[in-house]
Amino acid sequence: MSRRVLVAGVGMVPFAKPSAAQPYDVMGEGAVRAALRDAGVAYDTVQQVYAGYVYGDSTCGQRVVYQLGMTAVPVLNVNNNCASGSSALWLARQAVESGAVECALAVGFEQMPPGALGAKWADRPNPLADFDTTLRAAYQVDDSLPGTPQYFAAAGVEYMEKYGMKPETFARVSVKARTHAANNPYAVFRDPITLDDVLGSPTVAGPLTRLQCCPPTCGAAAAIVCSEEFARAHGLSPKVAIKAQTLQSDHAGLFDKRSPMSLVGTDVTRAAATEVYEKAGVDPRDIKVVELHDCFTVNEVLTYEGLGLCPEGGAEEFILGGDNTYGGRVVTNPSGGLLSKGHPLGATGLAQTAEITWQLRGEAGGRQVDGVTLGLQHNLGLGTAGVVTLFEKVS
Repeated sequence: MSRRVLVAGVGMVPFAKPSAAQPYDVMGEGAVRAALRDAGVAYDTVQQVYAGYVYGDSTCGQRVVYQLGMTAVPVLNVNNNCASGSSALWLARQAVESGAVECALAVGFEQMPPGALGAKWADRPNPLADFDTTLRAAYQVDDSLPGTPQYFAAAGVEYMEKYGMKPETFARVSVKARTHAANNPYAVFRDPITLDDVLGSPTVAGPLTRLQCCPPTCGAAAAIVCSEEFARAHGLSPKVAIKAQTLQSDHAGLFDKRSPMSLVGTDVTRAAATEVYEKAGVDPRDIKVVELHDCFTVNEVLTYEGLGLCPEGGAEEFILGGDNTYGGRVVTNPSGGLLSKGHPLGATGLAQTAEITWQLRGEAGGRQVDGVTLGLQHNLGLGTAGVVTLFEKVS
């Protein structure tokens, strides 16, 4: 990185079920106002805006920020599937790092319909068509079931066959997620659940039960990033910086592998994490808190290894030994993650950013992880977009 990029402020609104949520423009405005208050700056100091969302018409970003002021700044709308929010942050960080601007805003929001995700455009080529073909070659797809859970069910089956992990170990991730979410006022689901609750909930696909799948939710989150020069000029003292960040898509040969684990982004996660660690000169063992993309329990398990938090094939021991929670090696998803907090697609990456920022500033309340100086964020969109961001505490 050529210029240090500081996180001046973060904000989000409590996530909600679709039946109880406000419209996207109300949620988005609320998240931006919270980030501006946190940073201690006015909207007219923002020089570029990047807005991440998936389900919405063009220029939704303008609709959100025009409520704060019409300042003629560029507003870019970003759709990168479930990684849209982190992709917006990636662009905002690039703009500040390059010197193109001194202050940029990334906002993510989603007003989601109830029920499973589905294609919205049946009259044109499906961007996941090659993924679907490859999945069918490796897994018995049931056309009567939603498609997305079957990708992760197939990846879970592949992992169990490869490493001998028990199905109930996936379920333990949901129990851990709810335990963490109990201390997060922004999470939708905060009541504790037991292993029997998870295993006894209706089967969705393969080893996945309903309580191992993230719920469709609505929400918004935002982050303001700036240069050190901007911070000094405005009397700001941000306590968090982006130490390293990367966004990657798939490498050649993905479809030849016929691996569901690879189709859901395991290879992208590993490559992105490796690049971030190399850029930052950091060992994953130095990281004590991680917000990762647990859209399904299977993905959290795969991501442990992709991020280098445990050895390849070592996820079951990692989980059973309590190394993924307080008192263990690293606290994963202190927010409760997508499984408990919910997954409003465009907002997820920036909600993760808010949580890591609060952790590094020592402001996470009952979720606070002790002795945190580095925090890692991982956000993944099928198709594929994988973002890994390493944040650091600054004095």
